[in-house]
Amino acid sequence: MSGQAPLSGGNPNARPITNGSGGGNMSMAQQRPNDNTTNVSGSGSSGGMSQQNLNGIVLEYLSKKGYSRTEATLRLESANQDVDGRPISTRVEESGGLKYGKAFDLLRNWIEENLEIYKPDLRRLLWPVFVYSFLDLVSDFYPREAKTFFNNFREMFENEHEGDLRGLQAIALPEHVGTNEIAKIYQSQRYRATLSQTAFFNLIQFLESKEKEGGPVIVGILQSRLKVVTVERTAEDQFSLAKLLERARHREDFPAEDEGIPGHNPGSAKLDSAAGSAVLTKLKLGQVILDAEGRQDVLGDLEDEDKANPPAPGQPSLVETFEQRIKREESEEVPGRTELPPRPPPLARDVAMEVQRVKENRSRLKISGRTGGVGPAMNVVMYTLHNTNDGITCLDFSGDYLLVAAGTDMHYIRVWSLDGSPLPGPPQASGQEARPSASHRLIGHSGPVYAVSFAPASTSSDKQHITKAKYLLSSSADKTVRLWSLDAWSCLVVYKGHDGPVWDVTWGPFGHYFLTGSHDRTARLWSTDRVDYLRLFVGHDRDVDHVCFHPNSAYVFTGSCDKIVRMWLVTNGYPVRMFTGHTGNITALACSPNGKLLASADDAGTIILWDLGPAKLLKRMRGHGKGGIWSLTWSVESTVIVSGGADGTVRVWDVELPNDASGQGKVVGEGGAGQKIDGAAQVANVSGASGKKKAKEVVVTSDQISAFPTKKSPVYKVMFTQQNLVLAGGAYLP
Repeated sequence: MSGQAPLSGGNPNARPITNGSGGGNMSMAQQRPNDNTTNVSGSGSSGGMSQQNLNGIVLEYLSKKGYSRTEATLRLESANQDVDGRPISTRVEESGGLKYGKAFDLLRNWIEENLEIYKPDLRRLLWPVFVYSFLDLVSDFYPREAKTFFNNFREMFENEHEGDLRGLQAIALPEHVGTNEIAKIYQSQRYRATLSQTAFFNLIQFLESKEKEGGPVIVGILQSRLKVVTVERTAEDQFSLAKLLERARHREDFPAEDEGIPGHNPGSAKLDSAAGSAVLTKLKLGQVILDAEGRQDVLGDLEDEDKANPPAPGQPSLVETFEQRIKREESEEVPGRTELPPRPPPLARDVAMEVQRVKENRSRLKISGRTGGVGPAMNVVMYTLHNTNDGITCLDFSGDYLLVAAGTDMHYIRVWSLDGSPLPGPPQASGQEARPSASHRLIGHSGPVYAVSFAPASTSSDKQHITKAKYLLSSSADKTVRLWSLDAWSCLVVYKGHDGPVWDVTWGPFGHYFLTGSHDRTARLWSTDRVDYLRLFVGHDRDVDHVCFHPNSAYVFTGSCDKIVRMWLVTNGYPVRMFTGHTGNITALACSPNGKLLASADDAGTIILWDLGPAKLLKRMRGHGKGGIWSLTWSVESTVIVSGGADGTVRVWDVELPNDASGQGKVVGEGGAGQKIDGAAQVANVSGASGKKKAKEVVVTSDQISAFPTKKSPVYKVMFTQQNLVLAGGAYLP
């Protein structure tokens, strides 16, 4: 039929409505089945409709038609939309740059609400999670969120990571991550952390249960950026229940010795080894014995001394004392000649120094640590420099205990006589004898002098004084090391090679060789007869601030502001040990005379003892205020350590006593105002010297034997003599 069917009511005047495609016609009744139907156009003349109402209409239609699967899908998707149809983030990881702040806050709150015995270890995770979260925010182009995150949580880490925070604070753009030194260290290596299995499983279980609150964000950081090592709890190790309870009771929050960015095995310098699989290099820590010719010369001189001055009743002869020492050294494992740097043939001076060392060893004050809970009586002689205008940068005493040298920020060195006697002047060209002087200035550096070191020397009873101090080394900001003659009072050699300020220099135990550490992140071994360095020790991520020799000269130690101490083999320059665990920059190093222990100190006021053989942390000793422990020295028996630092105190420590023994002491005040309170005595608020300001409370571990406060004099140097008398030097700062 060619005609169109009439519309409703058969009205012949009704006009058909054609669809937009030009196809068949559709009646008005078909287009609007119900006069009450609302216009569904989002931009209709009725003023528009919200997406929420539109979803409701569609859902009602799908329900009537029986499209149950489509309805369920639409309901699920529309549940995560706001009124305007925009998606609502239901998972933290979908919230852009804000996800790291929410996830970090989740982790922190859970750790603080955890059991006390697990808090010290779990808190160690907060710092690496903070650093990597901040770096990810910057790398993902969230500069505003990164700044907010950094400022919100930085206060938690200012005491322990002040230096790293200062370096990270400058990062604002993704380009900075690739150029910032601190960021490159963390980006290039995984941060190693050790947790007990129980604590780690509880952590993972909690994070998995918080899937929408930010748990996956933390899990992602742990998997990709950290190297978490889980250990079983045993009765002896640091994760035993007794140790955990002890740490929780004292609120100790120190890093483990194997924690840190290098990701190394405990005590090992092999960074690429799997956890627990590294085999430590065997060390030969015994003392070096004289060769046969030198030994016969020493024995001959000792026999002459015994004949001239027979020993007192009950006192061993000098020959017996020397033979006992030889037997003791032969029982230890001593490095061979090929494992030691070559030494020149012994001179008469070397034999005389060995004879004097035997004599002093026999007559020394013997220190054996605590007896019946009472520490040994110690004698400290303090030398104080006045009118320095805070210009002293370093200090050292000569081995014959006659001279003291001080480096200054005015580019020169001044040398004084300890007993106040005038020093002979330099030889004159005219042949006339120079007038003696109370002190001498050594001028030559073009920058501040950061370290001075006297060549090995010893006291002497003969009139020729062949064992007196003859040479002095100094290092400076001008990138050079200078060798000075103490007879001519002039510079003999200038050693160049470092590409930055030279922070430290020290002589080897037998002279001839010396070691330097510099801003260029390297340490270098030198000999006095060559102007070029012999060995280059590379491995630290930041400045090498302090260096020292092992007593047998086969090994050297370096300490850096990357908070790591490294041990190197001298003959080939290879690393054999690496020790981590400090919370501050390394400020002092000292190896024990028996060669088995190493003491390192930091600017947080902590001294750590390391056992070199198994490469283990023995204990931490605390008592100094902040500002740095600038000098360490060992007693002849290796049983007592003396320290001095910026807080103006000299402190004596017992090496053999564990510091978790009863009798935890405390110090109230810093500098000269410090007072030690032993045992369980209550700590009172003690004012400073002026009585106007309350002093800061500092915890002292129970292995401190005694403390000697000064009057506003930072202690630059402490040194045990061969007779176990302690010399200390500082500068008065009014």
